[in-house]
Amino acid sequence: MKITSKPFGQLPSGEQAFLYHLENDDGIVIEITNYGCTVTSLSTPDRQGIPADIVTGYQQFEDWLANPAYFGCLVGRTCNRVGGAKFPIDGIEYKVSANQGKFQLHGGFEGFHKKLWNASVLETEGKVGLYLEYFSRDGEEGFPGNLKVKVFYFLDNKNEFCMEFHAETDKATPVNLTNHTYFNLAGENSGTVLKQELLILGDKITETTPDCIPTGNFIPVYGTPFDFTEFHPIGERIHALNMGYDDNYVLRNQSGELLLAATAFDPASGRILDIYTTEPGIQLYTSNWFDGSLTGKSGSTYLKHQAFALETQHYPDSMNHPGFPDVILRPGGHYQSQTVWKFSTK
Repeated sequence: MKITSKPFGQLPSGEQAFLYHLENDDGIVIEITNYGCTVTSLSTPDRQGIPADIVTGYQQFEDWLANPAYFGCLVGRTCNRVGGAKFPIDGIEYKVSANQGKFQLHGGFEGFHKKLWNASVLETEGKVGLYLEYFSRDGEEGFPGNLKVKVFYFLDNKNEFCMEFHAETDKATPVNLTNHTYFNLAGENSGTVLKQELLILGDKITETTPDCIPTGNFIPVYGTPFDFTEFHPIGERIHALNMGYDDNYVLRNQSGELLLAATAFDPASGRILDIYTTEPGIQLYTSNWFDGSLTGKSGSTYLKHQAFALETQHYPDSMNHPGFPDVILRPGGHYQSQTVWKFSTK
């Protein structure tokens, strides 16, 4: 196994971002930048041993700086949506930045995906990785409290990529972190993912408004286009939906243990992605808004349904719904979340 680094690009502030190259003995190669804790490429072999990059991304560092689609990055202080861009804590209403009309998406205008994280290389027997830190100040994007965030990324020889998120605060504040990588298991820029198959271990989704803001209610998936309790091609029933999938699945795992949440399989290449998480939810998004305006790392533009994201998380807008799992971190408490991507073929 090995890990190397090189300069990646310069921020407008003059600060230098770096690109870290992680490689295991089975030919899995992951590249990560400390700008936004972002996975920029992820190469895995198919059933014939032929490698391909299976995540979306850009050619130029300047595009990574903008990254309007949130490719590969860590999003926070809270991922997904905050309805009305506000929430109460202990009777006090906090207003946060509304970067998507009347609500907040993925932490605001300058969320964690737009920050340069302090990075250190970690090497131990059987795995290589990164330790990344960021200090989010009280009032950033409207969130209360000074928040210390620590992230561990590890690649091992079991063909697993592990992400651990940790946080502590000096004032009660919501925390809900995720990684926003988009996958195409046939290879980035290889066409749509509609024939790739999904299994999601969730029996319900959180009901939403047309703006994808949760109502607080749940919808059983059985007998609906949202039912992935058995393997189905992503495109098998997508025509029944308005644009595609952009929904939070209520996972059967509500224990906080690290358990299987979802499996994706590409019949053409044989690639399999298993996702394990301690989180109670996972968001399926099928790149519904890819419209040709973004040029990918292969030089072609990205079009609708050419990738999917499976974002492990607490439920969206949880701070506004008492019946959802609690996302409020308090002084003296410790936020911890773990997600593992496991790669294989058949």
